[in-house]
Formats: sequence, C-alpha cells, structure tokens
Amino acid sequence: MTAKPEAALAQTQAWLQRAVIGLNLCPFAKAVHAKDQIHWAVCEAADAPTLLGALEYELKSLVVLADTARATTLLIAPNAFPDFLDFNDFLAQADDLLDDLGLVGDIQLASFHPHYQFAGTEADDITNYTNRSPYPTLHLLRESTIDQAVQAFPDAAAIYETNMHTLTALGHAGWAALQVGPNPANHD
Repeated sequence: MTAKPEAALAQTQAWLQRAVIGLNLCPFAKAVHAKDQIHWAVCEAADAPTLLGALEYELKSLVVLADTARATTLLIAPNAFPDFLDFNDFLAQADDLLDDLGLVGDIQLASFHPHYQFAGTEADDITNYTNRSPYPTLHLLRESTIDQAVQAFPDAAAIYETNMHTLTALGHAGWAALQVGPNPANHD
C-alpha cells in the first residue's frame, strides 16, 4: 500500500509540532517552524535511485537559497524503505551524494524512521522514539544554522540525554497519546 503525499505531509507536520516541538526534542525546531523556514518535500518513490535523485534536487535547492528563506528541508519518503536496516544502509548512499556534490561541511543529514533503533537498544526501547517519525524522513540541515543554534544553546550535547529522560518519563502510552505514529503497542 502506498501513502498519499498529502497524508504523509500532514502526518509528518503533526509529528514535528506534537513530538519534536511539543516535547522540545529539538530546541531549535520551534524557531524555524514559527518563521516558516522549513521546506517540506515528499518523494513518492519506493526505490533508492529515485529517492537519491529527489535528495540531490532538494540539496541543490537548499544551498541556493538564503538561510533566512529556507533554513532546513524535510524530505519525506512514505513509500521507501519500510525496513529500518534498509533505510540505514541507504544513508551511506545519501552521505556519498553529499560528498559528490561537495556539500560536506555545508549540509548535514539527519534521519528519522518509523522503526528507528539506536545501536545497543531493543526495538521497543522508548528512547528510540526520539528519532521515530511517521515515515522515513531525511532532514537536510545547514551547518551554519547548526553552529548558530549551538551558540544560542551552549550545552547542545545535553539535548540527547534530556530527550532520553523526556521519553522515558513519557513512556509508550504517552507517546501513543500524541498520535504521531508509530504506535508503540504494535511497533508499526
């Protein structure tokens, strides 16, 4: 079954607002969201080459605009890589593309997936949900805006630990109540 682009976009925007901003998982997200500096893109492809093509387009589109116009891009791939390990393998190709385009040091990629799992954790570990989104998603971040954000938030390294504590306190039931997918009860 394929996801409709409008539904994937709406669900991912709800996830950003309710989980990422609502739980303050990323203290930098609220400002760029409020300033409408997030570009949202949906790639309907299910295959790696087409998704790489969409990623290349979005990377090139991001770097030609001023960061005040577009600070960041979220590329949502609702039909690609339902398996997290396949998505994780794809990230090496995405990093290679960044290198091929000469954007290493200018753009950083972050990844989110409905079944995201940190190394050394169990699949149902609630801390994995810091990186769980409704659909496989690539976050294209400008290094310059990351540097600015880190200057404004001097203890950026503590964000990871704070997020682990936040989700542990929230628990699976709390995450499910956010209605942002995936459902922790059945891990989908």
